[in-house]
Amino acid sequence: MSADPKPSSSRLYLWVLAAIFAGGLLGHFAPTTAVKLKPLGDAFIALVKMLISPVIFLTVVLGVANVADMKKVGRVGGKALLYFEVISTFALIIGAVVVTVLKPGSGFNVDPRTLDASAVARFAQQAHDQSTAGFLLHIIPRTFVDAFTGEGDLLQVLLLALLFGFSLTAIGATAKPVVVLFEALSKAFFHMIGTVMKLAPIGAGASMAFTLGAYGITSLGPLLRLMGCFYLACVLFVVVVLGLVARVTGFSILKFLRYIRAELFLVLGTSSSESALVPLMQKLERLGCSKSVVGLVVPSGYSFNLDGTNIYLTMAALFVAQALNVDLTFTQTATLLGVAMLTSKGASGVTGAGFITLAATLAVVPSVPVAGLALILGIDRFMSEARALTNFIGNGVASIVVSRWENELDRDRLRSELNGQPVPEAPPADAGTPA
Repeated sequence: MSADPKPSSSRLYLWVLAAIFAGGLLGHFAPTTAVKLKPLGDAFIALVKMLISPVIFLTVVLGVANVADMKKVGRVGGKALLYFEVISTFALIIGAVVVTVLKPGSGFNVDPRTLDASAVARFAQQAHDQSTAGFLLHIIPRTFVDAFTGEGDLLQVLLLALLFGFSLTAIGATAKPVVVLFEALSKAFFHMIGTVMKLAPIGAGASMAFTLGAYGITSLGPLLRLMGCFYLACVLFVVVVLGLVARVTGFSILKFLRYIRAELFLVLGTSSSESALVPLMQKLERLGCSKSVVGLVVPSGYSFNLDGTNIYLTMAALFVAQALNVDLTFTQTATLLGVAMLTSKGASGVTGAGFITLAATLAVVPSVPVAGLALILGIDRFMSEARALTNFIGNGVASIVVSRWENELDRDRLRSELNGQPVPEAPPADAGTPA
């Protein structure tokens, strides 16, 4: 996977930043015009999502097929899942602590009878359908092509890719032509992604213009307290939890954030972490991470390592309870945290995932009506940026950590890249300097 030249990345960063600023101004001063730009933002995200499934499929298949030892695939997957669960627990705890200490919902004194239950009925029904279908059935597509059509689900794509990769490895030399073909297809799809990314400033600017034009920050009123608490929790998680993990691994979280700033601004503008998935994978390889580790950790992280979503679920659920003057017991709070951990898995592949999983989480505490979600309908869009950014950063850090555990992280290259001294030639795809 070839890396994009640094000057091109810098120009993209500046153009995206300028577009977000211009879109924000347009949304504030000319909201009627700004709202009409929504199709441009939606079109850009649709272009990216159109390519995500085949890119992930090809990346994971090639990563598995090029690993002679199948035990390594299981080992990498096991380490990644262990890391995801531990870090996700910290995310839930931070969200619970912030919302409990600052109590953004206290004083609202909302009467549940005044809530518009119909405003969230669709999301609640989707949550019910998803829960009754069962998690295992959710990740198994009805046919091979179903995973790549319709809404698409990265969990389904990941499952098919692992099965296909294992099969190619099992049949040995006979599969060589298929591997060569997939390598050529992979290069073609990455080139397509590079072409689409040139439209990133248009997509990010249009999305930001629509968000501010449609909702307007000044109309949010007291709900800004919840937004502020949520952003604070995300910052604490990234700086404290991921910062500590980064330091133990041997790099600075602040330098890493600066290194991926172009991708962060793209995620901020589009409110979608998927829009920068491929550029993130390219930069992680440039940092010295093993290609096979990146190919396994990042796609699985988009379904299992949703730190921002975990923080959101915890804070939103407890906020609704506070706003309705519902006093939750310790057991009920612990139950909410546990269910949030489960319902967030695979949420990245579901439209309206935040509300769907939140409705499923609230359902375990009958004293908090699901209709209470109507309180945060107006600000969910503004919190989605923080969710996406936190998820995105968490998956980048996870790939570096697992590469370090596998002794497949080129730490000299990592240090040079983060210090602004890029190495001219990339090392072999799966060879790193043992840590």
